[in-house]
Amino acid sequence: MLVEEASPRPSPAATDDPQERLPRLPELPTVLAALADPGRLAIVRALARQGEECCNRVGELAGLTIGKSTLSHHIKVLRESGVISTRAQGTHRYVSLRRAELDQAFPQLLDAVLGAQGGAHRAPAGA
Repeated sequence: MLVEEASPRPSPAATDDPQERLPRLPELPTVLAALADPGRLAIVRALARQGEECCNRVGELAGLTIGKSTLSHHIKVLRESGVISTRAQGTHRYVSLRRAELDQAFPQLLDAVLGAQGGAHRAPAGA
């Protein structure tokens, strides 16, 4: 039996194009799971309002009173789910919402999530 070897993929550090280092957009359930947490949703809303921001400030902008490790965990979940991207500049890391990619993959999803009021269930109009 012949076994084909997979062609080697260049490591993320080997590529010069920062767009190639962005994670691929995952399946819809992964994105929804990342957005389901109130803290992560607050971070996404803050980034949608503010644009790119330093990791150290994003929790404050989101109105979160959480520790650095918890904030770091939320940013990691959002990054790994493909909702945000991170770029390094010197000793700082900046995060931004991957709005264009998310809108292309899941049209109207961010508009619906960002426009929804926090947690209150509303009956549909005319019901």
